[in-house]
Amino acid sequence: MTQPRGMFIALDGPSGVGKSTTIEALRQELTDRGMVVHQTVEPSTSKLGVFTRQNADEIHGYALACLVAADRYAHIEHEIKPSLLAGDTVICDRYVASTLVLQHLDGVPVEFLLGLNADILMPDLAVILTASPGLIASRIAERGVRHRFHLDPTMPGREVDLYTEAARTLMARNVKALVLDTSDATPSEVASTIADALPDPSVPSAVSPSPATPQGP
Repeated sequence: MTQPRGMFIALDGPSGVGKSTTIEALRQELTDRGMVVHQTVEPSTSKLGVFTRQNADEIHGYALACLVAADRYAHIEHEIKPSLLAGDTVICDRYVASTLVLQHLDGVPVEFLLGLNADILMPDLAVILTASPGLIASRIAERGVRHRFHLDPTMPGREVDLYTEAARTLMARNVKALVLDTSDATPSEVASTIADALPDPSVPSAVSPSPATPQGP
């Protein structure tokens, strides 16, 4: 009997929006629902991913966008696809939506980024977490600057707007996207909403670069 293909969930959103706590809550929620969860991150933990992460403050623009994309293609081939084919539900902390926001903020046109990522495996559910810019800014100030973008006080508001636009871009390409405001919700509440929004696992979905099930705006 063929092993059912696992679900692929990508979580993106501005720094300080609560991705880490939400991902942990989602991992627990899905495990409680009987799923085997494989948790991963981008840039990946491979040598290329570590290099990309360590040098993201020095390498900018098109060069960084190409590095991120190269790491993504390797990540899909060596970690994401094998886990999905084993039947695991994959949760990825940052994926293509972050590219459409962060690399665009770094001066790279969205059209170039879409072309660079044209053959990636799209998630079954792209989750975009958002919150009020003021709340995001206070969280960043509390935990300290971790990225050169954090030095710009206007960045939280710009990121929120661009992630909302990234969700529209993905939905226009037939990717099922879910935008959730975490300002007044607990991680457990957000995780439950995400789990409930997953596509029906009984509907076959090949592990290929083809886009996922559509969802209207």
